[in-house]
Amino acid sequence: MKMVTTETIAGAEIDESIGVVRGSTVEARNIGRDVTQLVRNVTGGELKAYSRLLSNARDEALSRMEADAAEVEADAVVNVRFETSTVVQGGAEVIAYGTAVRLR
Repeated sequence: MKMVTTETIAGAEIDESIGVVRGSTVEARNIGRDVTQLVRNVTGGELKAYSRLLSNARDEALSRMEADAAEVEADAVVNVRFETSTVVQGGAEVIAYGTAVRLR
């Protein structure tokens, strides 16, 4: 399935807009990771464990959005966006959303 951040897909024509599709996940930090990242925060540098955590969460949200689009028999998703919000201390939701379309 094609997924793009633009309103159109190069070389394709949108025949029908189906509606909004989405996928989300809530990920939590763990105590072991927090200790190592606290040290990194003091000494400086990238918080790689958190970067991986959020990268995996984005991948999962995107995969779930793709499954949502497949359920409505979409050919593609345009205007794909991500948002992140804190839902509890130490836990964040990542949501991917866009507009499901059928192509000619």
